[in-house]
Formats: sequence, C-alpha cells, structure tokens
Amino acid sequence: MSLSAVEAPSYSSNHTLILHEVERTLAAISDADIAAAQVAILAAQRVFVMGAGRSGLALKMASMRLMHLGLTVHVAGEVTSPAIGPGDLLLVASGSGTTAGVVHAAEVALKAGAQVLALTAAPASKLGQLAQSLIVIPAATKQDRGGMRSEQYAGALFEQSILLIMDAMFQSMWHERGESAEELWKRHANLE
Repeated sequence: MSLSAVEAPSYSSNHTLILHEVERTLAAISDADIAAAQVAILAAQRVFVMGAGRSGLALKMASMRLMHLGLTVHVAGEVTSPAIGPGDLLLVASGSGTTAGVVHAAEVALKAGAQVLALTAAPASKLGQLAQSLIVIPAATKQDRGGMRSEQYAGALFEQSILLIMDAMFQSMWHERGESAEELWKRHANLE
C-alpha cells in the first residue's frame, strides 16, 4: 500500500501528539541533573558544543543563547573553533550515546583536561560513561522504530527535548545572572 493511500493524521492531532510526548519526556528529566549541568556550564571558561544531525542543530541553537548570556561558546568542528583544554566544557548530545564523532570528541576533550556534559537517552552507553555530567532524556532514539517511546519518526522526540531543555536552562541561567533582556540584546548578531 502506498503512503498516498493511507489517510494521514491531521495537523491538529499531530501537534497534540508531539506536545504530549514532549511534555511527558521533559517531566521525567531530573531537576538535580539540570541544576548540575547549569553549574557546569556557568563555571566553564569556554563551552564547546557538538552533536550530529538534528541533535547538533539543536545544540547550535543552544550555543547562540549561551553566547547571549555572555559565555564564550564554540561549535566544535567549525573552522574558528580553537583547541579545547583545562577549564573548558564540552556539551554533547547523542541519543544512542554511540555516535562515533561525538564519542571521539568526548574522549579528546577528557584527554585535554576538559569536562564533558552529555545529553543522551542511553546513560550506560560509551558517551554516558565518559561524561562527568549527564542529562538523561527518556526519549526514543533514531534506532528506536517500534513506537514504544514515541510515535514520531526516528529521534525527533530526543532532538525536540534537547532544544527545550536547553531553552529552559537558558531561562534559569539568565535570571540567575540578573541581566536584562536589553543587556543580552547587545550581544545579538548585528551582521544579519
């Protein structure tokens, strides 16, 4: 049977499904893990972010907000990203915790004396074992196609959760630092 022969769910039912899954997932995140992650981010001399695919895109969005807070942030792999070292933090995301490039980056960061903060659905994975700080996201990864944790395709719920977790953390860190929106706006890109 072709896809065109199957009646697709409506936009309304899809956004209800997505919002329900995201809310359920975010409610299961440990407040203590979030608090520890925020401390690690704010204590870092520099923050480097890395993830593959849509997880990487979500972290790039988060890196912009961290820059708006006045933190020194680099996207690992970009041509202007310097070497990581002691006092730095590598913020990574991999649902499976086995994404080769992400795991390798964590190993390099640790060898260079940096800390690793990982967002993953698999705390027992190689990445989970390497990270000093961990945010466990109980969401389906791209390999989970059975619909047990999410009815969405591939790792969509994990990737959506990264974005919303980081935005919620930004809100807390912003208010903790006590800067006004106007002060943050001065750091907004002006070459657009």
